Amino acid sequence: MALLSADMGRQIGILISRKGIPEMVVVGDAHGLVIPELSRIRHAGSRLAGVRLLHTHLGDGLLSEEDLMDMVFLRLDAVTVVTVSAQGEPLQAQTAHLLPPGAAEGAYRVLAACRVEQHAVDLAAVVAGVEEELDRAGESIAASLSEERAVLVHVGPEPRAVAEASLAELAELCRTAGLDVAGRVVQRNPSINPRSILGKGKLAEVEVLALQREAGALVFDCELTATQQRNLCELTERKVLDRTQVILDIFAQRARSREGKLQVEMAQLKYTLPRLVKQNRALSRLTGGIGGRGPGETRLELDRRKIRDRIAAIRHELDAVRAHRRVTRSRRERSGLPVVSLVGYTNAGKSTLLNALTGSQVLAEDKLFATLDPTTRLLRVPRLRDVVLTDTVGFIRHLPEDLREAFMATLEELENADLLLHVADAASLELEEQMAAVEGILEDLHLQDTPRLLVLNKCDLLDATAKDNLVVRFPEAVPVSARFGHGLDALVERIVGHMERMHHSF
Repeated sequence: MALLSADMGRQIGILISRKGIPEMVVVGDAHGLVIPELSRIRHAGSRLAGVRLLHTHLGDGLLSEEDLMDMVFLRLDAVTVVTVSAQGEPLQAQTAHLLPPGAAEGAYRVLAACRVEQHAVDLAAVVAGVEEELDRAGESIAASLSEERAVLVHVGPEPRAVAEASLAELAELCRTAGLDVAGRVVQRNPSINPRSILGKGKLAEVEVLALQREAGALVFDCELTATQQRNLCELTERKVLDRTQVILDIFAQRARSREGKLQVEMAQLKYTLPRLVKQNRALSRLTGGIGGRGPGETRLELDRRKIRDRIAAIRHELDAVRAHRRVTRSRRERSGLPVVSLVGYTNAGKSTLLNALTGSQVLAEDKLFATLDPTTRLLRVPRLRDVVLTDTVGFIRHLPEDLREAFMATLEELENADLLLHVADAASLELEEQMAAVEGILEDLHLQDTPRLLVLNKCDLLDATAKDNLVVRFPEAVPVSARFGHGLDALVERIVGHMERMHHSF
């Protein structure tokens, strides 16, 4: 190998089975080699690949980060580098091997370099010991992966505090979807890698963290392009998800009405359509579990034509839903009842406030997107007959465009509102950012001119000083606690005052 490598001016690698049989020969260039997908080599859930890599390095360079990352990504038993002189003589050798998850040293161990003739590593014994540890932990590893533990990744130019706040929201989304967050990674980068969003070195750090935390998924705090998702799936053995998939999964779990299920299915199909390139590992990991379940699950692998036909059919059905809603709204308008719609960031407490004002029992949970289907209740108020109170789906930053379009039938309820109650979580550390996100979406929906009243909910979670600061910052807002009923009388009075100023006839 050394003579051939020097003669060709290229690195040469051999993948060797545990029986000492060469499985594959790989020839690179002077600086490195690329190992193709090891489709013929087994990859059991909690075991190693069953092969080790022996390859040459021209000159005196020993194990590189690239070598170690190949070992991590491909779960090779070990990798050994032999340096080669210009005359084709083997000089030094260095070996590294993987360690069981949770090992104090990390994901792998790098042994000291030595002369080739002094290299006497008993790899069979090392690998047997590692696999014994893997077998011992096998049940717990399988259990943790079945519960879908995930490492969250944020890449972008934002300040670290902004990135961490965004990751905290992604973690809450994952919790709602049923993912267990095992770790978080932030990379500040002014330019995003268009092929895989992360460079291979940084992705390897993420992979090592996932190995150590026994995480079976990587969740990126953005929407990945079809190319990025495919490339990432080729580089890692883990399921690769993005923020959009997590949100879609939550919607899929929570859609109850026929309308809601249709809206989720259309958004899923539109997300999947550009990713249907070919049936490969990347596509197979988009189906099933988080990011791949719900009403559209059985259609995720249909060809483009069938998916487009299905999207067209769903659009037709949703148009019928919109027509029915228009009829309902026109009846409501003829009745002369004013309409007040609750809007706000997800989990701000809109459903809890609806229940508190109307004495209803609408589902209200401490989870994101607890409400998907619009809910309408009558609010009895003094001096007026009734007010129609509607609760709509919560907003969130970076709401996927396809999802927003799919839920237009629901959001059209807001167009006929006489007043929007903008419900905000007063206890949130990102109060103003969340309020700005809601206002931005309302502007996108051309509702910026609809009268609105700011309601600062969850004030029971604040101390007296924080409450006083809120009053100074938002003097026109109404502080309430929907959970305990504080401030509701003042809120109703503000609603009545607004309706009276609009000169509604009752």
